[in-house]
Amino acid sequence: MPSSAKLEKKQNYTIKLVKLLDHYSKIVIVKADNVGSHHMQTIRKNLRNAKGENVVLMGKNTMIRKSIKDYKKNPELEAILPYVTGNVGFVFTKGEVGEVRKEILANRVSAPAKVGSLSPCDVWVPKGPTGLDPQQTAFMQALNIATKINRGQVEIISDVHLLKPGEKVDSSKATLLTKLNIRPFSYGLSITHIYDNGSVYTPDIIDIKQETLVEQFLKAVQLVAQLSLATEQPSVAAIPHYLANAYTDLLALSVETDYTFEGAKAIKELLSDPEAFARAQAAAAASSAAAPAAAASSAPAAKAIEVEEPAAPEPPEEDDDAEIGGLFGFGDDE
Repeated sequence: MPSSAKLEKKQNYTIKLVKLLDHYSKIVIVKADNVGSHHMQTIRKNLRNAKGENVVLMGKNTMIRKSIKDYKKNPELEAILPYVTGNVGFVFTKGEVGEVRKEILANRVSAPAKVGSLSPCDVWVPKGPTGLDPQQTAFMQALNIATKINRGQVEIISDVHLLKPGEKVDSSKATLLTKLNIRPFSYGLSITHIYDNGSVYTPDIIDIKQETLVEQFLKAVQLVAQLSLATEQPSVAAIPHYLANAYTDLLALSVETDYTFEGAKAIKELLSDPEAFARAQAAAAASSAAAPAAAASSAPAAKAIEVEEPAAPEPPEEDDDAEIGGLFGFGDDE
């Protein structure tokens, strides 16, 4: 049986966690590997702003899981249980998650490469003078690092890829980094997942900008419109294209017949005066860069205009009804 002190400690922890779950709807799930107690105190202090919007809570995974499972007010919180593994903790916040991440990253500290530790990242030794005396040349050669003596000191000829992620640090590499005063690693809280009002997502979602979302949405709308036009299945995305095509057909009909409406008058005037048409084309090309929207709106009209000078109209050999039927593909046999 656990002692009364331990039971009281567990109960107090559960009460604290439940209160935080009651007051916060955003939880940043973090890992605290290689974070010392003094470093953790600094992180807690820096994350706690004047309004008290950010609270850091660490604890045993078994206690965290049990408290969340017993929390019946919000069953959606169980979605974070798969991520409660390892040296995990929570940052409760009422502010923007992006600002919390910036503060967490700002509290990472550099650390030397210790013998036996695993490298969390790529470690490069830059080329150039090292400040080491020529007696260190043999040490560099043992590590297969090409060097030369320049102005009384060892100089590395080219950049050296010393460590890869997950590679174990041996004594020679740790000594070299110490001699060169390189602290390649940084430790602090690392964000694994974010819980926000029932949704759980990875931190890379924060980097998606609104412009990217709008761009992807417009691409999707274009694909829907293309599919609708290709399959002849009407959709909201294809309505502007249907209207544009219908307007183009009306302009073509007006040009080929005596039928006229307000939008076709200017086109017929241009067709009757080729020089005016050429001037209109030059003006449109000059203003297209400044007013792309206006140029796009005039595209249906431009499609119906032929560049070549039209021939003089000939007297119709058939009545108007027969001519209109031929325009839409209905022959005499139909």
